[in-house]
Amino acid sequence: MLEYSRLQYLVMAVVLALSVLYALPNLFPPDPAIQITANRGSNIDVALQQKVQASLSKAGIKAKQVAIEGDYLVVRLNNADQQAKASDVVQAALGSDYVSALNLASTSPDWLEKIGAKRMLLGLDLQGGVHFLMEVDRKAALERRMDGYAEDLRVLLRDKRLTYQSVERRSDNSFVITMAKPGDREAARKVIQTDLPTLSTGSGTGVLATGVPMVRVDPRGGNELLVRPSEQDLQQITAGAIEQNIGTLRNRVNELGVAEPVIQRQGAERVVVQLPGVQDTAQAKRILGATATLEYRAVHEGNPFDAATTGNVPAEARLYYSREVGPDGKPIPVLLNKRVIATGEQLVDARSGFDSQSGSPMVSVRLNAVGGQRMFDFTSQNVGKNMAVVYVERIPEVRTVDGKEIRTIRTREEIISNATIQGVFGREFQTTGLGSSKEAADLALLLRAGALAAPMDFVEQRVVGPSLGKENVERGETAILYSFAFALIFFVVYYRMFGLITCAALLLNLLMVVAVMSFLGATLTLPGLAGIALTVGLSVDANVLINERIREELRAGMPPQTAIANGYDKASGTILDANVTGLLAGVALFAFGTGPVKGFAVSLIVGIITSMYTAVSVSRGIATLIYGRRRKLKSVAI
Repeated sequence: MLEYSRLQYLVMAVVLALSVLYALPNLFPPDPAIQITANRGSNIDVALQQKVQASLSKAGIKAKQVAIEGDYLVVRLNNADQQAKASDVVQAALGSDYVSALNLASTSPDWLEKIGAKRMLLGLDLQGGVHFLMEVDRKAALERRMDGYAEDLRVLLRDKRLTYQSVERRSDNSFVITMAKPGDREAARKVIQTDLPTLSTGSGTGVLATGVPMVRVDPRGGNELLVRPSEQDLQQITAGAIEQNIGTLRNRVNELGVAEPVIQRQGAERVVVQLPGVQDTAQAKRILGATATLEYRAVHEGNPFDAATTGNVPAEARLYYSREVGPDGKPIPVLLNKRVIATGEQLVDARSGFDSQSGSPMVSVRLNAVGGQRMFDFTSQNVGKNMAVVYVERIPEVRTVDGKEIRTIRTREEIISNATIQGVFGREFQTTGLGSSKEAADLALLLRAGALAAPMDFVEQRVVGPSLGKENVERGETAILYSFAFALIFFVVYYRMFGLITCAALLLNLLMVVAVMSFLGATLTLPGLAGIALTVGLSVDANVLINERIREELRAGMPPQTAIANGYDKASGTILDANVTGLLAGVALFAFGTGPVKGFAVSLIVGIITSMYTAVSVSRGIATLIYGRRRKLKSVAI
């Protein structure tokens, strides 16, 4: 019998209502905007809002709206040209205390956003996205690697029980090691050549193994050793820095959850990053360019206040300042050993959360085997002593001197935790002392994604248009609309009333696909559109099977209502078999594919699931609503 229960009608009504709600935001085009977020220590408040409004008015830019939205200040503008000009004005007015980034601000009503209804993200080929051009600081890359070499030399000499007085780095990227005993110089040279083969060694006169003349004469009777990295290694440092940074940027973009990004090298020192459909571009910019990391150091037993006042810092120590302030309102000075116990580069995993005892934000850290062993050895020998956690952040700054932009990097190092070692620990422990849960979450993200080999500066940022061009996108949309209209006309003419039922099912199928992809946050690209077109074709095939089966039943002399019921029952198995094979293909494409292939797979999987429901269940519900209550039905318009 031709039946459809009330529960099925209720489910269909709920599906229709949810589909309309979650597809609705796509009717509201976004505004070109600038999103401003505060670096640590700065605030998003009314004073900032007034400052931005004043700077825009002075530049002759009339913003559509300047408002505080959550943790951000959003400047909405009328067009992309205004957006680019306003970005330069705002960045110059705010300086390095704030991060401003281009964005597309949502215009959908607040009540839709509260229920999680968002506009479907479009890929770079259809809508465009945010474009960043980043440049690697080669000098900083060398600085960082030279610091690593100095620590490697200290650790190696200590491990080999060769006592040294100092390891000093010179301006020409070489090191002078002063041994405590002149007789240890030759032993140190052999150890370095064996364990650090990329370094060349000499004694102050003569020629290095690489053929580079020595420039320092030994004044202390042979207790000094000159160590210089090979020229080949210096070249590889700068070449490898950008490759490591590209990998790190990919990890960070993956942590942000951006679908189908473009990250590629441009020239010798630059990287292009394009992010389609990013909602929080200020966070993306902050995370991409950030070089924040942690260092764990032992606290030196000297007097830090005398060192801060006189400037006399012990040779084996460095002067840092705590995030906490003293009674005088100034940061508290702390002396730390130069030797680093472990760094962020040795982290395997990092998760943010809250400390169970104090309730303050914390990052749960897990080190690799090398870092864990160092931490275990240090804590085993220093229970009851203090260990500090240093937060290191490199901040790019832009200053205008004589009309020219000068880009520099400011390094901020501060102690976020200075605690007594209560017991022995190794690979896993917690780091507290962070200012907020957001700071903890951002730091955990950076540590998980890996450290940049060298700081990167944003040379350029803009919102890019679709790679296919606006005209091609419009032509593609027109072609899809016309093909869909022709299919609907054919169904109405050929199947009459059941053609209208098929059209209603197809329209609901498209509505459900848009709603589901918007809810999931999937990015729609041109391959994704092809997947949707394919699923519409599958849905058409399913309805054709049902309509033709109903015709066959009518030709066999079945009553109209029985023919309709038998048509749906007998066609459902065939439709299920055909769509399950397509669904398995989509799952395989999603599991093993990348980039555009994955985008095609997502739309294909969603479309197949929705088309099975609309073709079999929804169309049957509509047919039952029209024909099911007629007791004396003599014919069917099909």
